[in-house]
Amino acid sequence: MKNLLFIFSMLFIVLLPTPALADKPDSDQKAVLITGATTGIGRATAEHLAAEGYFVYAGARKDADIEALNKIKNIMAVRLDVTKQDQVDAAVKLIEDQGRGLWGLVNNAGVAVFEPFTVAKQEDLEFIYDVNVFGVFRVTQAFIPMIVESKGRIVNISSVSGIFSAPTAAMYSGSKHALEAMTDSLAIELRDLDVHVTAVNPGSFSSAGFDKDCRRTLEETEADWGHLEDIRQWRIDRCKKRMEPGYESTAADPIAVAIAIEQALLEDKPRVRYLVASQVGAGQTIAWGVREVLALNIGHDQSYTRDELVQLIDLLWPYMSGEKSWHSQDDEWETHDSWVERRLPDKN
Repeated sequence: MKNLLFIFSMLFIVLLPTPALADKPDSDQKAVLITGATTGIGRATAEHLAAEGYFVYAGARKDADIEALNKIKNIMAVRLDVTKQDQVDAAVKLIEDQGRGLWGLVNNAGVAVFEPFTVAKQEDLEFIYDVNVFGVFRVTQAFIPMIVESKGRIVNISSVSGIFSAPTAAMYSGSKHALEAMTDSLAIELRDLDVHVTAVNPGSFSSAGFDKDCRRTLEETEADWGHLEDIRQWRIDRCKKRMEPGYESTAADPIAVAIAIEQALLEDKPRVRYLVASQVGAGQTIAWGVREVLALNIGHDQSYTRDELVQLIDLLWPYMSGEKSWHSQDDEWETHDSWVERRLPDKN
């Protein structure tokens, strides 16, 4: 029964009013490391946080990107390929030597490859997981001591694809589902050390990684997707549109995600998830989450009634909305346990 409660709480992503941000101490400039900070969400977040007075360590791989980032006030570029342990270790030493400590870690570096599961290449799967999953593991594990020392924050950039999947997205969505699980487990493990761990779930935003995969799709003119050829043609059409001049100006501005990341870094009671999507995208994501809960709930002896599910929503709402701290889980799980125990006689 606890498993259903836990899964329901993790999937219970809602668009709620954002609590007011905590005041930033004037004399204490918070330092934040952002991986994959050269383009898209990472670059927007680095520039936004730097403008707001944070000191940003911006992860980058190429010399030109490092040079450009170092020209921005409150930003220090860090050579960091999350797939290379030696660069992760060097980044730890560099940041330790700076003497600022580290308040926040934003695991943003990510890659994407979209193709049907039936024709997917193992090397593409390994590539995605090496960055999106093992990269987060390497960096987070290396910087946890600094984050614990500052009682800071870890923010993992997931995706709406971490909640649902779609044709051609098995590999990418699988990596983001893994990141969701890692986020939830780490949040529980670090809660008694006063460290908050949160996931941000963006919808469709301008992304160099998605652009790169679209170019690959358009170049593979001889690809055979078998009975999914209609889906391949749909993807080709979308990629052609994405590659048109001026498309970037019509794409969703990643600054919206940057603001959500700042909220996760600063709010006194950060939410478990921050969904940043269009009205349609948000509705689809929430509906899919509810669908998963209902699929787990129906067809067995321990199924909840509709009224009991509504009671469960009422129970979880204060924690999901930020009215109560998800961080203080001793009280929370006592509440859950007592609620379950009240139901048990009816189910046995």
